[in-house]
Amino acid sequence: MSKIAGVTLHNVVRKVMTDRKRRSFVESIELQIGLKNYDPAKDKRFAGVIKLPNVTKFKFNVCILGDQIHMDEAAHNKLPSMDVEALKNLNKNKKLVKKLANKYAAFLASESVVRQIPRLLGPGLSKAGKFPTLLTHTDDMLVKVHELKCQVKFQLKKALCLGVAVGNVKLTEEQLCENIERAINFLVSLLKKNWQNVKTIHVKTSMGKPARLF
Repeated sequence: MSKIAGVTLHNVVRKVMTDRKRRSFVESIELQIGLKNYDPAKDKRFAGVIKLPNVTKFKFNVCILGDQIHMDEAAHNKLPSMDVEALKNLNKNKKLVKKLANKYAAFLASESVVRQIPRLLGPGLSKAGKFPTLLTHTDDMLVKVHELKCQVKFQLKKALCLGVAVGNVKLTEEQLCENIERAINFLVSLLKKNWQNVKTIHVKTSMGKPARLF
């Protein structure tokens, strides 16, 4: 992260954490990036997912859409789950599928189930940006859930600004700096002209004021 000194990053994170008001819920730490010299209408709109070193969101419910083996494993791990019959009962009802998408932050699905998602649920989960991640029988379910909790997705749409949660106030200063540094480096690698496309970078809590990092 050549453009931002480590001491600067630590100072900004410390300021954000010190200045925040105590809330009744766990706030996320967000990264706000403003881009320049980019035309979403002409330039390729990038999208990328990175797994950060530390958990980004404090409350992150993952639902397992499983075959019988994964249903049993989900029950053992006390994770919410649905089988094919439960999905069929939604009858591709758009409101019910939307309600399901809103209820959980992400989904993991068995190989036999993930192939049936479009037929069983229609495009609802895809539209919500929550199409299930594949869960195989050789995967450790809890490890897979943890990986989802550490993931951040950068996706350029029409506006030249991006906002992503890169941590939460339960993390230490060092953990937040690790996540922020990794996230920024990854985003810069996605940009056509790397740092030349970065206009501003701010760090903030969910409800707090942004502090400028770059």
